[in-house]
Amino acid sequence: MTGVKAQDPSSNISSKLNTASLQPVLSHSITIRLKIQNLPGMLGKVTSTIGEIGGDIGAIDIAFIEKNYIVRDISVKVKDSEHGDRLVNALNNLKDVKVINVSDRTFLMHLGGKISVTNKIPLKTRDDLSMAYTPGVARICMAIHNDVHKAYNLTIKRNTVAVVSDGSAVLGLGNIGPQAAMPVMEGKAMLFKEFGKIDAFPICLATQDTEEIIKAVKFMAPGFGGINLEDISAPRCFEIEKRLKEEMDIPVFHDDQHGTAVVVLAALINSLKIVNKKMEDLKVIVSGIGAAGVACSKMLMQANVKNIIGFDRMGAIYEGRVEHMNFMKDWFAHNTNPEKFKGSLEEAFKGADLFLGLSGPGTVNSDYLKHMNRDPIIFAMANPVPEIMPEEAMPYVRIMATGRSDYPNQINNVLCFPGIFRGALDCEASDINEEMKLAAAYAIASVVEDSELNEDYIIPGVFNVKVVESVAKAVVEAAIKTGVARKTKFQSEENY
Repeated sequence: MTGVKAQDPSSNISSKLNTASLQPVLSHSITIRLKIQNLPGMLGKVTSTIGEIGGDIGAIDIAFIEKNYIVRDISVKVKDSEHGDRLVNALNNLKDVKVINVSDRTFLMHLGGKISVTNKIPLKTRDDLSMAYTPGVARICMAIHNDVHKAYNLTIKRNTVAVVSDGSAVLGLGNIGPQAAMPVMEGKAMLFKEFGKIDAFPICLATQDTEEIIKAVKFMAPGFGGINLEDISAPRCFEIEKRLKEEMDIPVFHDDQHGTAVVVLAALINSLKIVNKKMEDLKVIVSGIGAAGVACSKMLMQANVKNIIGFDRMGAIYEGRVEHMNFMKDWFAHNTNPEKFKGSLEEAFKGADLFLGLSGPGTVNSDYLKHMNRDPIIFAMANPVPEIMPEEAMPYVRIMATGRSDYPNQINNVLCFPGIFRGALDCEASDINEEMKLAAAYAIASVVEDSELNEDYIIPGVFNVKVVESVAKAVVEAAIKTGVARKTKFQSEENY
């Protein structure tokens, strides 16, 4: 996950996609095959047309040459699908140029899915077969039957996570269902493998009933060392995670909540070093009291933040409010907003130190920022379009972060979940508790050296190889300290 999901109704999917990119982006990259008459200046006309339409040209390759014509493949980044269509139409209208084919590079990447299962050992001979399968496998089965804990060393359980979703709150798309959610879950599995060296399986359930989801996860649990809940809408996600954590003996982690919270805290730890403020002195505005908003607020409170004011679509959350509340918002009202502020979002910005956006695009007007405390911090993490764009906010703020990869300070959950699960699996943890999450946040923050720290570098990049190692080590130490680690010695494999 990059950033947090914009909390818009799924009926607005098409309009959101059309406004997602204010500039050309790689995720809307297309390759156009053009048949161009072989005359001087023709390639220049093509590239000029692409530039006039606003496309960003990447590679230009010759596919083949015909008599009087050159067939070229031109890769172009565009803003969105509509922008791509306009660009293709403009090229088609050029004299002596014909568009032969247009390929969406992102769709090509997803053809046939993005992950596969491969064997770890060769299966070439009868001897291989007799040990991997029958009759030799029976001895392994009975060893686990006699000591179920041996499943950690004798099956894939020791390094396997289920990425479970019901498709009810996918990216900025809302409730699109389990089949449409699969590409996201496949992508999450890729991230587990690439960054944490963890085998993850995407599992999208054809139910959005809380009890059925809980049962399904419990039924599949024997084959997994951990469960990553993903893209399940609030408030159901709170009950599902709570019950599974209580009723299972393997880690259950709702990344939309806790992954976001961990990385937000890491970014704030480093931001405060720059602005020279303390957690307990901050006034924090949180926009979006869903899964991520609640989890982030809880983690900030654990880090000693005292003054948090939350907002949903109906306005401020305060104790005594009865409209559009649920059990989690009731908890939020009881534990935040100490002065029982009831005003508007704009009014709440007066004297605020941090705005934490976990809602939707365009929530914040740049005029609001003028009334914040000195050296204001903005974490606008709705994706793909944040609550306020960095270009609008930067004249008024000291530190700006989003969930996007095309701006500095990307607050991205991939900094968290691979390392957290790597550590939890390594020590065979029965839970991922608050101490482990706090340890992960401080570990992420520590990867940025004080000498490197600046307004555009408060959080390490997602490809920084130190992140997973640092997080996993901190998580193991916290798990051992809090008594949830079942493995505390990391020697070679036991003898069987």
